[in-house]
Formats: sequence, C-alpha cells, structure tokens
Amino acid sequence: MKALFVIDMIKDFLEEEGALYCGDTSRLIIPFVKQKIDEFHENADVVVYICDSHKKEDLEFEMFPKHGISGTRGAEIIDVLPVEKSDIIIRKTRFSAFYNTNLDRVLAEKGIKEVHAVGVCTSICVMDTVGDLRNRDYKVIVYKHGVADFDQEAHEFSLKRMEKTYGARIV
Repeated sequence: MKALFVIDMIKDFLEEEGALYCGDTSRLIIPFVKQKIDEFHENADVVVYICDSHKKEDLEFEMFPKHGISGTRGAEIIDVLPVEKSDIIIRKTRFSAFYNTNLDRVLAEKGIKEVHAVGVCTSICVMDTVGDLRNRDYKVIVYKHGVADFDQEAHEFSLKRMEKTYGARIV
C-alpha cells in the first residue's frame, strides 16, 4: 500500500498574506499537488496531510516568525486542495512529521510501505520527513514538480541530499 504525504500546504505558507509565505514560486506547485491528490483519491490510496500546528509560545518562533498556530486560519490547508473524509491529517510541531505524532502507528495500521511526497519547504519539513521515512525503511518518491522552498539554492541541495544520502527517488 502507498500513501501521498502533502506536507505543510497551509495558508500561512502559501497565501501572500500568510505569516511565513514561501514566495510566488511555491504557489506554482499547487496544480501539480492537487493532481497528485486527485490521482491518489481515484486509486483509493492513502492521502496524509501533514500540517504545522504550533502553540503560541512555541520555541520554533525564536528562529521563524509565528506561523501555523493551532486553531488559526493560517494553520488551515489551502482551500483549493480536496480533503476527503478518508484522508488523514497529522498535526506536527517540528520539522519532521514523526516528531511527537502518531504517524508511525498510522502508517503501520494502514500497511503503508511506500510514501510519495509533495509540499513545502523542501529544505526543512519535506527533507526532514523524508529522512525519517528512509530511516524507517520506507520506499520514498519525491516529486520535484510538487515541492518548493523560499530558498532556491537550499531547494536544489535538499533534492540532491534526499536522493544521494537518503536514497529517495526524485521524479
């Protein structure tokens, strides 16, 4: 069984007025991400939305502006992406979707062996989640047309690292 991870496609990252807007280039991946979600839904595969969800006093805000605060509009998945009742939403407080979440259990219960990844930011939450997936021996595919970053140099480095160091397939 396979799953699509839709990483941090939330309003604070993808809307111009968002607290930590990833830039105009990040919006270019939205049609591709939607297409992948639709494909996974059509094939009855698992779709997992991974969403930043911080407390107001989160220590991460010493490094980044306040964003993805639980219960706020900014922490919501962008409106154009289809969320179905069967989809799983994992709310995370750190870069990796595995840190202090029940993601390990969810994947085991669903029998997931392969994960496809899209979302933002390539150099932070995407790369850290992919690294943790590979450390758990999941087969991982990252769609280069489905990931984006506010830093193009870091984006390119992260794609190379995920492929060369983690062994993810970049397509």
